[in-house]
Amino acid sequence: MSTQLQEVTVPHFIGNRQIGVTTQPIPQVGPGQLLLKPKANALCGSERPQWINGTDITPGHEAAGIVIAAGEGTTTPVGTPGVVFLMDFCGECRNCRQGFTNQCLHKRGDMGFNRNGGYGQYELIHENLFFPVGDLPLTEATLLLDIMGTGGHAIKRAGLVHSDIRTILIPGAGPIGLGVLAMAKLLLGNDVKVVISDVVPYRLKLAEQMGGLPVNSLDMTLAEGLKHHGAEAPDVSIDCAGKAVVRDECLDLLAHRGVLVSVAHGEGLSINNLYSDFVAREMTLVSSEYFAYHELEENLPLLLANRSYMDQIITHRLGVDEIQHAFELFFGGETGKVVIEQ
Repeated sequence: MSTQLQEVTVPHFIGNRQIGVTTQPIPQVGPGQLLLKPKANALCGSERPQWINGTDITPGHEAAGIVIAAGEGTTTPVGTPGVVFLMDFCGECRNCRQGFTNQCLHKRGDMGFNRNGGYGQYELIHENLFFPVGDLPLTEATLLLDIMGTGGHAIKRAGLVHSDIRTILIPGAGPIGLGVLAMAKLLLGNDVKVVISDVVPYRLKLAEQMGGLPVNSLDMTLAEGLKHHGAEAPDVSIDCAGKAVVRDECLDLLAHRGVLVSVAHGEGLSINNLYSDFVAREMTLVSSEYFAYHELEENLPLLLANRSYMDQIITHRLGVDEIQHAFELFFGGETGKVVIEQ
């Protein structure tokens, strides 16, 4: 495929919340690589720094597309639809061999952050990052990534140390919080109470539609919210807000043997008395970073069996020519998941 002289127009994140256009050459596939035509890419809160500060990389790490060229040594047929795993894992290190591909010791890059991602017209990836999705519409397929993947991984991390979860507290009802809520319902069952807080009524209404017990943090504290819903002290709190004061509050509210799972980035956590606040109660602090590649295969049947439920999270679909408006909408807060379609 002789494409090295051809160029295409792609979004350019200039900075100062502005997205323009630039040109890039169409990539050529090398051994072990696939060239994709992206068809859908979901916006993510982690793209805020790229939107504000600008980047020469084309963002987009929740991509779904179709294989249009395959390099030497690959086995994926041209025409195969699928999604792209964020982390360009090596597949050979100790962690990768055990399935912990989100903890690769020799990671080659992160798609959309230091490798051109899914908002462009083409995306070049190593074949091991590609996961085929069959006939599933590609906009829906993006739910397998940050929504189901990251959300489900956090639930599973909590389950490693707490086998009888009855109540979960989620500060933050953005897309990741909604994903954690959804996966809690799918993996643990509807009998598990999920209390979820935010300051945006739009997202709290969506959370309630999905079976969550909403708490508007402008109107009441998390403790008051739990009491309002008749919920006992939570066994697990999964932080999707990224605020130190919220983490501290969640740790105080947890039941004995409680688990605080940190998914959100930013700020810290304070433990005033290590013994009485942490050790004596046998508390656990767990981190949860993205998810492992094998979880895509585990979550696909869940998505196929619960499409109408999961589709509620996608509230806006816009074309790539509307990407500026899409980012303004998304970071305005009055959305669930926003997807760019091409």
